[in-house]
Amino acid sequence: MTFSSELWDRGAASVYDEIVRHPFITGLTDGTLDHDAFRYFIVQDSHYLRAYSRALSLVAGRALDEDAVSMFALHAANAIAVERELHTSLLESLGLTTADVEAAGSRPTTTAYMSYLTAVCATGTYAEAVAAVLPCYWIYRDVGRELLKRSSPDPMYRKWIETYGSEEFDAVVESVLAVTDALDVGTAERERCHQHFATTCRYEWMFWDAAYHQLDWPVG
Repeated sequence: MTFSSELWDRGAASVYDEIVRHPFITGLTDGTLDHDAFRYFIVQDSHYLRAYSRALSLVAGRALDEDAVSMFALHAANAIAVERELHTSLLESLGLTTADVEAAGSRPTTTAYMSYLTAVCATGTYAEAVAAVLPCYWIYRDVGRELLKRSSPDPMYRKWIETYGSEEFDAVVESVLAVTDALDVGTAERERCHQHFATTCRYEWMFWDAAYHQLDWPVG
């Protein structure tokens, strides 16, 4: 079994099943998802992608060969490009501006997820950092593939689905999986990788759930 398959079986399989059944995800394909929930999601994803870009830059700095350095550095830049291109058009469709994104700020789940990723990528080993950032690649790719089969009657939702269900994004994910499978990890480090991978998989579910319920700070 490859290391990535091992990570998925222990940390993602059951979580992924819950993700594809989540009403946020099913609402994208049947068009019933409230636009306010999608608006919350896009705003929070804008904040998240900035932190994800910084996390990928940290991974690039820890990479053990030049190809991996180049790959993660490129992905860090692309995360910002996605935020600017996809989100700008979606924000316009939702009647929002970049100023609205800044004013909304980062909500509880977004802040927790961003903080966890940054901490692991800054203080963990290279393998731990790869394991922590991998679910965002992999789960979005698989969700995109699944939703692409059904598409959506809503043009905004269809555009989002087509981005993450594309062959281009699939190639990006496969390159990260290849890096993951080439990692040389000892027993203790391997267990930490499993813990980080499982944790960020859970955050993926929590991110969509927070959007569906439009979770805000309880006080302040």
